[in-house]
Amino acid sequence: MSLAAYCVICCRRIGTSAPPPKSNTYWKDIRNIIKVTGSLILGGSLFLTYEVLALKKSLTLDTQGVEREKMKSYIYVHTDSLDKRESYGLTYQARKELHKTVRKVLVTSAKILRGPFADTFSTVDIEDHECASWLLLRKSKSDDRTVRLQAVQDMSEAHHWHDYQYRTIAQACDLRTRVGLARSQQSDLRFFLPPPPLPALKEDSSIEEELRYLLASLPLTELDECVQYFTSLALSESSQCLAAQKGGLWCFGGNGLPYAESFGEVPSATVEMFCLEALVKHSEISTHCDKIEANGGLQLLQRLYQLHKDCPKVQRNIMRIIGNMALNEHLHSTIVRSGWVSLLAEALKSPHIMEASHAARTLANLDRETVQEKYQDGVYVLHPQCRTSQPLKADVLFIHGLLGAAFKTWRQQDYDQAPAEKASGDGTRYTTCWPKTWLAGDCPALRIISVEYDTSLSDWRARCPTERKSIAFRSNELLQKLRAAGVGDRPMIWVSHSMGGLLVKKMLLEASQKPEMSTVINNTRGIIFYSVPHHGSHLADYSVNVRYLLFPSLEVKELSKDSPALKVLQDDFLKFAKDRNFQVLNFVETQPTSIGSMIKLHVVPVESADLGIGDLIPVDVDHLNICKPKEKGAFLYQRTLQFIREALARDLEN
Repeated sequence: MSLAAYCVICCRRIGTSAPPPKSNTYWKDIRNIIKVTGSLILGGSLFLTYEVLALKKSLTLDTQGVEREKMKSYIYVHTDSLDKRESYGLTYQARKELHKTVRKVLVTSAKILRGPFADTFSTVDIEDHECASWLLLRKSKSDDRTVRLQAVQDMSEAHHWHDYQYRTIAQACDLRTRVGLARSQQSDLRFFLPPPPLPALKEDSSIEEELRYLLASLPLTELDECVQYFTSLALSESSQCLAAQKGGLWCFGGNGLPYAESFGEVPSATVEMFCLEALVKHSEISTHCDKIEANGGLQLLQRLYQLHKDCPKVQRNIMRIIGNMALNEHLHSTIVRSGWVSLLAEALKSPHIMEASHAARTLANLDRETVQEKYQDGVYVLHPQCRTSQPLKADVLFIHGLLGAAFKTWRQQDYDQAPAEKASGDGTRYTTCWPKTWLAGDCPALRIISVEYDTSLSDWRARCPTERKSIAFRSNELLQKLRAAGVGDRPMIWVSHSMGGLLVKKMLLEASQKPEMSTVINNTRGIIFYSVPHHGSHLADYSVNVRYLLFPSLEVKELSKDSPALKVLQDDFLKFAKDRNFQVLNFVETQPTSIGSMIKLHVVPVESADLGIGDLIPVDVDHLNICKPKEKGAFLYQRTLQFIREALARDLEN
């Protein structure tokens, strides 16, 4: 406005003043106008610039927090640098050394304060062992196996990261890394994404019906007649619970179908359980595993697994199926993508030895990065169940007998105490598997394997079309499974109870006849026998009369004192063991074993437990407790530990 007023005044002056020379007056006024106008424009511009900058500053938001949130959603992938010169030069080296110093200070402060590293320093140039999450992820995909293994180990030991860093790894890691993290003892479960949503069931269908459809889709080829019979019978039964009371115990757990006489006589079992038992046998055949996967079996079994979290027997059979499928490497990617690794990683951390051992077997079969062996159904590693840097120098194999199992046979001797005390985590008070709890702690350089096979005292009463397996058949089957698990590659000790000792003797004799099994013989350092009936048992004689409890099966009949096969086995093995100079330790019970409430039976007398070589040590317990020490300091365990250490002394030193 002032500019306009000034222009008007100047115009009036020009109009009323005496007319000077026209040209001079005109240009003088023009120059004045330009001077004033220029000053005003310059001043106004400076003023407006200042106001704009001030306003911008007052309205500017700190986006550092936003940037951090954006970082959480990033997925870091492996990329090679385009500038090869960036790793050279004095400036780069000086900057790197400075960052290393800062990082060490941060590491120290994080350990002291138990806090995370600052985001500002999460991407500085650091050494390999000081990697941030994205750099470890890149190294886990390296072509160098050593670099990959170290990266997975560093990830598993990371407990200071933010939640989004674990989720970044979970989203972007490959199959090898995911399985490796699952097998790492200290891994955070946030490394594993929840399993993907399961497909909806078909309309008007139930899980039980879907399970039966899956079983019906599998061929009945390449199966023995008993499994074919069980499968057909399971499919023909209704979906209602099939329960009936049968007197006494007639079959005990293992790898076979524990309810095989008649589904109409099974105590409180369902069709789902029968289908799972049949699927276990089907999953031992590679082509059938392909069918199970193609027909949605992985998702269906996962649904059943999550539905029956309170039923260990159902979960055990499902784990066996998945473990058998994991023996086929072409199915590994499908198993991982279906979300099973997340469930297995959680199960591996379970305090229940059976659940953790089944998960450990499956993950070991999936882990082709550090495991060359394959663990078939019934072969369980008790130690180590996770990846370890501890070199393994020898194997100890545990073989149970009749009425036994891979875990419960080797538990601590039962005694009266409060359930809360018995379930406590104090391993010195009670353990459900002393080889895993005690022996692994005393001899960490050992690989400890426990074998499970189906045993029965029942003769099936002609319900199964074929005969049960003999000791000779079982020994050959177990020998093949153990060799696939790498048994024979290291020095070993055999530990057996009851009929398990007969299987050990038969396996060693068979291995001596096969050149491909020579390492099993050459690396056998010693054998421990817990009440093994080398010369027969009274069990078969009693089982004929006490039919409400014992229905003599083929394996029971083979234990009779007049069994020709048993005498030949004893004579052949005694000569063989003397020639090979095996170290042998024999334990034998001195107390009778209670059978029911009225009968006591001395299952293995002292004379029958005498192999003919090695020490024979009587122990004041019955047949069931001869392999169950009362406590870690008990003579039974300490003498066993002493024998193992002495037999493997040279190997453990090396």
